[in-house]
Amino acid sequence: MMRLEAVVALFPDLETVELSGWIERRWVLPEPAAGGDWAFDEIDVARVRLIYDLHHDLGVADEAVPLVLSLLDQVYELRRRLKAIMRALADQPHEVQAAVLAALEDQD
Repeated sequence: MMRLEAVVALFPDLETVELSGWIERRWVLPEPAAGGDWAFDEIDVARVRLIYDLHHDLGVADEAVPLVLSLLDQVYELRRRLKAIMRALADQPHEVQAAVLAALEDQD
């Protein structure tokens, strides 16, 4: 777990007040820590990096960031669900797997 100041230090021109604003807007959701600080895990830091890149490198406006984050969250949730389906399908008999693959081919 990393504290707020340690996360800010990872980025050349990210200010504490800016990252705090992202937390207030709920773009990133670290855990509350002692003394009013925040504790960031790896996923939180990755999300900060994404928001930083969107905002600083790509110039995405603050108003568009929630939309971009929402769309990316949907993509990741879809990927998670597809992986779960693939694991469930892998546990099925060969006949069921073949039937599902045949049904998918019929969709093309």
